[in-house]
Amino acid sequence: MSKKSINIKINSDIDSKEIRLVDSDGKMLGVVKVEEGINLAKERKLDLVEISANTEPPVCKILDFGKYKYELRKKFHESKKKQKTVEIKEIKLRPNIAVGDFNVKLNNAKRFIGDGNKVKVTLFFKGREIVHEDVGMNIIEKFKAEALNFAKIELDIKKEGKNISIIMAPK
Repeated sequence: MSKKSINIKINSDIDSKEIRLVDSDGKMLGVVKVEEGINLAKERKLDLVEISANTEPPVCKILDFGKYKYELRKKFHESKKKQKTVEIKEIKLRPNIAVGDFNVKLNNAKRFIGDGNKVKVTLFFKGREIVHEDVGMNIIEKFKAEALNFAKIELDIKKEGKNISIIMAPK
């Protein structure tokens, strides 16, 4: 995150004729010429930094640019930490799944949904099992009915080749 990537104008980079100047203490000094602001900053061995470019005239503050850049970087990293990326967890079922295994898969789905992730439940057929598609549909329907207690359906039952899938999200 360099000066260029965050697009901050300092000292002679400020291209406005007049600026609204804020002191290093946060006290408003009023509208002044850019040269006057740069001279004031140099006297205090600090920099003139453009804080808000989208106002007329732009707001500039006298401060230590190194510290300012550090604070911005710290805020940026903090905001990145708070972001949660939603993952799609996949649970695979088979048409001949046992009751105990079915319950384990259902509990896994509940745990994934509880963690804030989406869950894709896929039932896949091998070989000639596709002949008994109704068995697979019954299993997916049962899974869907059980999952509606803790999740909402984002993408309903969809058949794709030898797979039947459904996508669930937290309520």
